[in-house]
This record gives sequence, structure tokens and C-alpha cells, in this order.
Amino acid sequence: MKNIEALIGDGGEITVGAIGSIACAATAADQHNALAMLVRREGETLNALLKRLDKSIGKFYEHGVIIDEINGPSD
Repeated sequence: MKNIEALIGDGGEITVGAIGSIACAATAADQHNALAMLVRREGETLNALLKRLDKSIGKFYEHGVIIDEINGPSD
């Protein structure tokens, strides 16, 4: 999970747990931005959720894409 390691190494953080009415979510943020906010899918293992989070962080690093499954699209 190289992207999670890089984020934490640069002073960022990840969190896993309940957010409001969402039973389980995983988020990643640096000092300035939320990079990813994922909702755990039914039947998804914690390991699979963390792998998805790692991929989502990679999309931010490579393309500036923020994945937000909690708030949905902000058109």
C-alpha cells in the first residue's frame, strides 16, 4: 500500500470507522485536501477497503482526482 505509506510519510492521515449514519468509511487527507472518502461496500473486507483507498490516493497523486463516495458529485 505504497500510496498510503507515502501519504502518511508526508504528514497526511487516513481514518477508518463510522461517519454519521455510514457504518464504515475510509478517508485520506493531506494537510490541505481530502484525497478520498470511501464507503465500505457490503461484504467488503477491511483489507479490500484499504486497497481501494490506496488506489484512490494514487489517482489523486497521478491525476488530481478526488474520489468522494460520501458526499457524491459536487457539480
